[in-house]
Amino acid sequence: MVGGLAAQLPALLGVLVGTAGTMLATGLNERTRWRRSQTVRWDERRLDAYVELTKAVKEIHAVATQMLSEHRPGARRPALDRDEGRARLAEADVRHTLAWEAVLLLGDEATVGAAAEWRHAVRDIESAARALPDPPTGVSDMIERADLGRDRFYRAARASLGVRGGSVEQVRHLLGKPAPAEPAALTRRLTPEQSRGGPTAADT
Repeated sequence: MVGGLAAQLPALLGVLVGTAGTMLATGLNERTRWRRSQTVRWDERRLDAYVELTKAVKEIHAVATQMLSEHRPGARRPALDRDEGRARLAEADVRHTLAWEAVLLLGDEATVGAAAEWRHAVRDIESAARALPDPPTGVSDMIERADLGRDRFYRAARASLGVRGGSVEQVRHLLGKPAPAEPAALTRRLTPEQSRGGPTAADT
């Protein structure tokens, strides 16, 4: 009997090893699948956060620039009434604040930094619009900085989400000239507090 068990021992060990290997492989596959699903889930939420911030900042940009139409040579749309413009800016600011918090929670460092530069550039345009009828200065430069900031944010956001397909920069089309190699060089330097969403002179 002992001899029979000894003869069967290699086969039993083989079964045990095979079963353990199968369980281990199954566990690893399930863990990999779970991690992949979590990654997709967070990427979807990150995309939603980026889209909502983009819509809010673009709305502020559009309203403010239309309010400044009389001070923008070649503007195609008539100037927006100041009272109406300020009311629309106030509503957009609320949406912008909520969207910004989501980006801070979900965005990576590069995207948050690029978003901060873009939003502060747009804040400069908004401040000029809110200051009307005082004549603004450097409106074209402010708009160019905002456009460069938007391109940099899009580039960082696409990299964060793993989006392929090459560049989607718009500045070269809007300005009729090649975009600089490093758009951040044309944006104003932000303090560490501002890059994390802290207040600026335009926010107060």
